Parts: sequence; C-alpha cells; structure tokens
Amino acid sequence: MSDYAVIVAGGKGLRMGADVPKQFLPVGGRPVLMRTLEAFHACDPAIRLVLVLPHAQQDYWRELCRTYAFDIPYILADGGETRFHSVRNGLACLPDGADGVVGIHDGVRPFVAPEVIRRAYETARRSGTAVPVVDVVDSVRRTTDAQGSNEAVDRSAYRLVQTPQVFRIPLLRQAYRQEYSPAFTDDASVVEAVGAKIMLVEGNRENIKITTPFDRRVAEALVAGQE
Repeated sequence: MSDYAVIVAGGKGLRMGADVPKQFLPVGGRPVLMRTLEAFHACDPAIRLVLVLPHAQQDYWRELCRTYAFDIPYILADGGETRFHSVRNGLACLPDGADGVVGIHDGVRPFVAPEVIRRAYETARRSGTAVPVVDVVDSVRRTTDAQGSNEAVDRSAYRLVQTPQVFRIPLLRQAYRQEYSPAFTDDASVVEAVGAKIMLVEGNRENIKITTPFDRRVAEALVAGQE
C-alpha cells in the first residue's frame, strides 16, 4: 500500500495584501508552496504527492518550478469552487482501488515537523483517522449573543487544529461523496459527518498557516532559526 498527500493551495492572498497568491510568496528565498512539498518529500521520499492549484495559477507555478529548479515529482490537479471541491478533485487523482492512507495538507503550512507527519500517518493506518492538534495557550471567552455578552470557557477542553489530516483512503472517498455543506470547515468535519471517530495526535506549534503579513514575518524567523 502507498501513502499519499494531497496538498491544497487555492488561496488568493487577499489578507496578505500581495500581488501574487500567498502560496507563491518567498519565505527565506524560496516559495512557501515549494517548502511545503519539500517537507513531505524529505520526511518520506516514497510518498505520492498530489498538488491542487486553481487552473489559472498553474502556468505561473510551472514558471516558478523552472526558476527554482524544483523537481520533486507530483500530480497536478485543478482547484475547485471551495476547499471541499478542491480536495475532492485531488482525491480523484488517486488510483482506483487505492487502499493506503492519504493526508490532506494546507499548501501554506511549510513548517509541519517530520515527526508530526509520521505520527499522523501511523495513527491513521491503525485507527482510520488522525488530526494533529496543539493546546490552546491563551484564555478563551465565548460570546453568547449579538450584543456582546460573553463568558469564560475552560481552555483545557479545546484544541487548535492543524494539518495534515490523515485518513484511510476508502473512508475519505466515502466522506467526499457527500454533498457540500458550509458546516465542513476541514476534512475532519467531512469525515465526522459519515459517523467516523476522529483521533487526535500531537502537532507542532511551528506548523503555522501563513495567511497574513505577520505570519510571513514569523515564517522568516522560523527559516532563519532552521538555517
């Protein structure tokens, strides 16, 4: 059985305020999306990668690959109307009858630790699902009405969710045969809707999603620390 990773990169970069989508912006002199793909390849060179990009961005991505001599093998799939539809398109690129596990990962999370990737894939092989999470370190309050009433909640009961979210392939394909719902905020919520139990694994706090200029500054500091 083979392991797969579907890397979803459909952002337009509106919150970043940049001229190009955030997944193509350089961090430490290299596009974010390349760093993300390299993280999976470095962890397991045998993993089969599927990259999901909006069709209109694919020529620009190919140009970047030539510029940076990026030669990690992957299958390219067209992005969809929503993230749900993009993941569905990526899953369609997996071979019929594939029976391993597949991780779905945000293209703008280049700092996922190799031990988190391995932990998630190993857990999904045993249990069918695996979602990396980290503890909430700030105090949390819940708003209770439109007028701004609020109350403190126990932060120990909550976790912050990351990717890759990893599942047995038949289970994830079953889940993505559902009709789209705005309630689907990530792959775990899609899988949960067909009755599967979600297993949590420890993530890494550096595994940030780069969506704002502040995130990019943090990312530059992380790259500097690695080098």
